[in-house]
Amino acid sequence: MSLSKSAVTRLSEIVGNSNVLFRPEDLVPYSFDGTAVLRQLPGAVVFPATTAEVAEVVRFARSTGTPVVTRGSGTGLSGGSVPSEDCIVLCLVRMDTILQVDPRNLTLRAQAGAVTLKIDEAAAEHGLFYPPDPGSMKISTIGGNVAENSGGLRGLKYGVTRDYVMGLEVVLADGRVVRLGNACVKDVAGYSMKDLFIGSEGTLGVVTEVLLKLLPRPAARRTMLAIYEHMEDAAETVSAIIAARIIPCTLEFLDQMTIRCVEAFAKIGLPTDCAALLLMETDGHPAAVFDEATQMESIAKAHGAREVKVAASTDEAMKLATARRSAFSALARMRPTTILEDVTVPRSELARMVAYIAETAARHHLQVGTFGHMGDGNLHPTFLTDERDSEEMRRVHLALDEIVAKTLELGGTITGEHGVGLAKKPWLRQQLGEASHDLMKQVRQALDPKGLLNPGKLFD
Repeated sequence: MSLSKSAVTRLSEIVGNSNVLFRPEDLVPYSFDGTAVLRQLPGAVVFPATTAEVAEVVRFARSTGTPVVTRGSGTGLSGGSVPSEDCIVLCLVRMDTILQVDPRNLTLRAQAGAVTLKIDEAAAEHGLFYPPDPGSMKISTIGGNVAENSGGLRGLKYGVTRDYVMGLEVVLADGRVVRLGNACVKDVAGYSMKDLFIGSEGTLGVVTEVLLKLLPRPAARRTMLAIYEHMEDAAETVSAIIAARIIPCTLEFLDQMTIRCVEAFAKIGLPTDCAALLLMETDGHPAAVFDEATQMESIAKAHGAREVKVAASTDEAMKLATARRSAFSALARMRPTTILEDVTVPRSELARMVAYIAETAARHHLQVGTFGHMGDGNLHPTFLTDERDSEEMRRVHLALDEIVAKTLELGGTITGEHGVGLAKKPWLRQQLGEASHDLMKQVRQALDPKGLLNPGKLFD
């Protein structure tokens, strides 16, 4: 159901007639995110261009009791930006300006709708580097990255979005605008309020502007591909590399199903007869890069790699990285429905977790391709299924429950980078325990007492 005519009129007065969608056929593209299986038509979609317009929309929504769901490019994989019924979707893609790059202070300031890749490209013009690189970085927005605390392939060495946010501009649930944090490297004045909003999935406020920390761009990089006959050998290699006190910038894993799908999709010459691949990359000072690459090659061979290929050029290295980034797209071509999961375990438990996922898939007669950021323990078991087949979906849910239970048993977390949203909500209390879960709800209640910001996400 769309919003009332008077509500659409008021929203049009705030952002302009051309920046409000309310006809059902126009709302369909905004009824789902990257999860695809979770869908709900909103009441309307608005496209503000300024923080003042965002604040005015939020104040209007509060006065009418209308829920607000903030959205960027809709690439999220936990249902975090799936609308609630009759809500206003606040889509920030028009707010895409990179406002300032400050090479003297190694910072960048951007509106929430700025695309992640564009941010790194703007930094690169000054010889600088924005490390977080979610798989959707070509289209994902920095506001969405902050809301979900996104990770990426370089997370092992460089961390996740939270590690680079120095300041935020946020519109609160009552329409007030606050600025949190600053460009100071050290600041211990009071609570770290900005951190409260990072990873809050739009339930505490609307992030409209971000101040980011940048790093000097690495002087050298070396990329390698290790090929394995057994998945467990690849997992053991990762644990051995970390135990050797080596922290590569990338340590990525693809199982056989994923390899075959990626090669059919990208055609870059990946070996399709192996059980697993490790994409290993080190960057930094040239001497350190050479030393780390040599050590990783030796460790991989000592743990069963049948071959370790070293990328001979930048182009070849980029092709290998692109192959990993295309894993989700490649798998999604195989069946009508693709469910990309996101669990993380301590790195010492990787071999056990990889084996358990494969055993669980076989036991429930399911197709599951597994890939992920193995260097930080983050795995993406990806279910290839058909949501129209109720019996198969029943087995998918049983397998997911078992995989999550095993993850928690091994000291892991239900999500390493995708967030909780709708998809992981049933398991959040199981991980946190009653007291911690209630504390999160109390924070939500304090900042959004009417529960209008992204309702139904994280908790009921």
